Amino acid sequence: MPEHNAQLETDFRQFVKKIEDYKQALALLAWDSRTGAPKKGMAQRSEVIATLSAEVFALSTSEEMAEYLGQLREEALYATLSEVTRKTVDECHKEFERNVKIPKEEFKEYVLLQSQTETLWEEAKEKADFAMFQPNLEKLVAFKKKFIGYWGYEEHPYNTLLDDYEPGVFVATLDQVFAELRDALIPLVKRVTESAHQPQTDFLFHSFPKEKQKELSLAILEKIGYDFSAGRLDETVHPFAIGINPNDVRITTKYKENDFRVALFGTIHECGHALYEQNISQELIGTPLCDGTSMGIHESQSLFWEKFVGQHVGFWERHYDLLKQYSSEQFSSVSLEDFYFAVNEAKPSLIRIESDELTYCLHIIIRYELEKALMEGSLDVKDLPAAWNEKMEQYIGIRPENDGEGVLQDVHWSFGAFGYFPSYALGYIYAAQVKEALAGELPQFDQLVRSGDFAPIRDWLKTNVHQYGKLKQPAELIRSITGGGIDAKPLINYLTEKYSRLYQLS
Repeated sequence: MPEHNAQLETDFRQFVKKIEDYKQALALLAWDSRTGAPKKGMAQRSEVIATLSAEVFALSTSEEMAEYLGQLREEALYATLSEVTRKTVDECHKEFERNVKIPKEEFKEYVLLQSQTETLWEEAKEKADFAMFQPNLEKLVAFKKKFIGYWGYEEHPYNTLLDDYEPGVFVATLDQVFAELRDALIPLVKRVTESAHQPQTDFLFHSFPKEKQKELSLAILEKIGYDFSAGRLDETVHPFAIGINPNDVRITTKYKENDFRVALFGTIHECGHALYEQNISQELIGTPLCDGTSMGIHESQSLFWEKFVGQHVGFWERHYDLLKQYSSEQFSSVSLEDFYFAVNEAKPSLIRIESDELTYCLHIIIRYELEKALMEGSLDVKDLPAAWNEKMEQYIGIRPENDGEGVLQDVHWSFGAFGYFPSYALGYIYAAQVKEALAGELPQFDQLVRSGDFAPIRDWLKTNVHQYGKLKQPAELIRSITGGGIDAKPLINYLTEKYSRLYQLS
């Protein structure tokens, strides 16, 4: 019997690896689609993606998977499995229970719609035309509501979607934590905006050639510790990182020649995601555990590097001269102090990915509230642009002039990623909690950033976060790091202290 059990475990792991191999192929197709695949090929590409996704769906809900799960979840056998296999069984069972409730043809139709809508979104955004995007978005929302009906929910329908991205975090918690954050940030943003002490920023917007920005981005990535032998940097409309496996983690960025910050800080952000993926234990390759434990934890790593390192004064004490080497003299007469104040300017912005760290979470809270309203039925898709504009004005103090810079600016809804946006704000909250814990164990944190010695910081993150992949759930990971749960106070304290100091608020 022990020999039979060992063979069963081996066979199950091989079966799961087959599914994961398909997912790696899909990840590669997704990267290619977003980084320069010919437009004429997109219709056929969408069909290929739909076919492979349907195959993954079929395998994950097959009789063979049901048989494996039925045997391996028997109490006596389950207890003898390795930790990796046990957690893999748990992940596969969760996915099986959800997916088996969706008709296969319906799922294939949904995947095809996702792929088509993402391509349509690019055109709609460029033309600032919500009307051409609306019918597809209505179909995606209808699919999501139908799926929630298949899966069921507790307390609020949006909870089921949150569980896809942030297991164990629900509307009741987000309403409380986000309200605390929102109520602290709105008046702080107002005080900063009205402060008489404002940075000079005109020097930020001189022409900074794209090729020079790329060279700077590559240099900064190397210094931070991104492993180029296991990744690459490309250009795209909407920056992203994609982990095909820990040995192939690719990042993208977007260059604006009159604002180098978009590419530089965006690249550092995506590098944070990539460092997480590159440092997941090799033992987890070929299992569904070879991924970040949640979108929020993933985002905490990108925001940690972008905000707590890339916008740290010590980072620029170290790297300001490097920036000057690539920047065509635009900073030659600008002091480090003035430069630092300028790149940390807090100024209401229409675009989330270009927003400053003070207003960033307000952008996310707007999206969270709109998504929640769509799923509970209190908001129709046709009314999204108006609702978006109203909240932007109420929370951030500015109103979009068109839908391209408003409701159409993000790619996420085009592929049905409802429930994803809250992870961005949660990630920032987690990042502040992680920074507080890390600085407690590495009291020389500021000096490490100042000296450009990032290895101890990377090692701490690998030891406490990265290596585990999905072996630890988000709440378990945060508790092991901080000793508690989700807490917005470290982030509120950080932002209040930093921006009160920069803007000389009394």
